[in-house]
Amino acid sequence: MTTAVERQGAFVFKGGPVTLLGPEIKVGDTAPNFTVVGGDLSPVTLEDSKGTVRIISVIPSIDTGVCDAQTRRFNEEAAKLEGVTVLTVSVDLPFAQNRWCGAAGIDKVKTVSDHKDLSFGTAYGVAIKEFRLLSRAVFVIDANDKVVHAEYVAAAGEHPNYEAAIAAAQAAK
Repeated sequence: MTTAVERQGAFVFKGGPVTLLGPEIKVGDTAPNFTVVGGDLSPVTLEDSKGTVRIISVIPSIDTGVCDAQTRRFNEEAAKLEGVTVLTVSVDLPFAQNRWCGAAGIDKVKTVSDHKDLSFGTAYGVAIKEFRLLSRAVFVIDANDKVVHAEYVAAAGEHPNYEAAIAAAQAAK
């Protein structure tokens, strides 16, 4: 797990600063492609949803309080956002993601796992070097693969700005 870019102190996890691997993605950038694993263990890439607006919600672990709330919130919003693909990315195994979604009644958000090689984490600059988890972030990508919203949340216990992400997705439609 090596990458050319290390951003020290870019995120607070477990009460202290950690290092994020990968570049900081900015509004206007072309969204990097990635390969993660879907609930059926098949590969999922950015290209799979080409031509749609995408909200990518990034969380450290589905089984924690803020991550649970973030995923539930985007699931609620996804039901109202026709033509928008919503992905939740974590390094949780697909089996754990499927179990959690079933128990929580999550059916609008597609959970995907970056456990295999941190392809998403290192492409989007959210891989936590010290813990091999992902930091909290939200990206909105338009139908032409341009990033129209990028938020790196400062600390694991903080929520993202849901309204800003949703507004960016609606504006990109």
